[in-house]
Amino acid sequence: MNKRNLGNNDTKVFPIGLGGMSFSDAYGETTTHQTHEILSTAIDLGVDHIDTSDIYGLGLSEERIGEFLNKNKSYKDYFKIATKGGIDRDKSGTSRFNNTKAYLKKSLEASLSRLGLDCVELYYIHRRDQTVTIEEVTETLKGFVKEGKVKQIGYSEISPSSLNRASSIHNIAAVQSEYSLSTRYPELGLIQQLKNLNATLVAFSPLGRSLLTDKPHSFVKAQSLNLLKDNPRFLEPNLSYNIKLTNKFRKLASSYNMSAAELALSWLLNKDDRIIPIPGTRSSDHLKSMIKAAYNKLSQKEMNEIETILPIGWAHGDRYSQKQWVGPEKYC
Repeated sequence: MNKRNLGNNDTKVFPIGLGGMSFSDAYGETTTHQTHEILSTAIDLGVDHIDTSDIYGLGLSEERIGEFLNKNKSYKDYFKIATKGGIDRDKSGTSRFNNTKAYLKKSLEASLSRLGLDCVELYYIHRRDQTVTIEEVTETLKGFVKEGKVKQIGYSEISPSSLNRASSIHNIAAVQSEYSLSTRYPELGLIQQLKNLNATLVAFSPLGRSLLTDKPHSFVKAQSLNLLKDNPRFLEPNLSYNIKLTNKFRKLASSYNMSAAELALSWLLNKDDRIIPIPGTRSSDHLKSMIKAAYNKLSQKEMNEIETILPIGWAHGDRYSQKQWVGPEKYC
């Protein structure tokens, strides 16, 4: 297993990172103890990249990570932590995008305080505020780097054209985008442009929001989760079609003596060595199972078998609801 570059400043990390949204009750209730248990397991497994955000539980994810680091001070420099800002959400759940310098500075300071750190490895703009040019936003992020509060900068869910404009101001280390066997959108120019810039694609929801696991969410379960209850892929009849199609994938994974999640991550890791998936979990056992993917080398025949079962465009329904599409940049 070789570590991978996170960005373009020679920072090396384990090929699979850890998504911090699951530390904030987004996918079901969890506790600080469970979060700390998962972080301890991550250390045991060699996982050293954590991705979080200031809006995950309105700071709860960052707080729980910070509490762990405070209790385990020797690991403050072990984890390469990324967090995000740019979405202003109040306690009622109302959100707006805010990429102004004043707001981002305030957000970053608050994130660092919750994490108990002076500097994070990577700071993303979570969503673009179209009232502020991307050049101006990148200048703000560049300033954070000069101040020593951020080592690298990135964006979430931006287009290749926006990436080009941002990179004319400062090196962009990474773009975070949904990428998996069920969402192939980044192949339409984003992966190619990141390669040109020697930057990283950090792939969130690499397990298709459960569709690419051994236990995909039922309609009832999806309806209990705010993130999925309006998601077209988890509404009927789309969900039934998607589960039926992915049943073949689960059988293939079993024939390889893998879990479906392990095979889905293995496929993603074998696509390109500039990709770092960040699955989330509330279970140490699930984390141990998923991490096996970092050690799997799939043959071209196996990659072809996977894509024969789940070819580009197989999923029924869009990846986001109409409301969720406000913010991410579409392209091609």
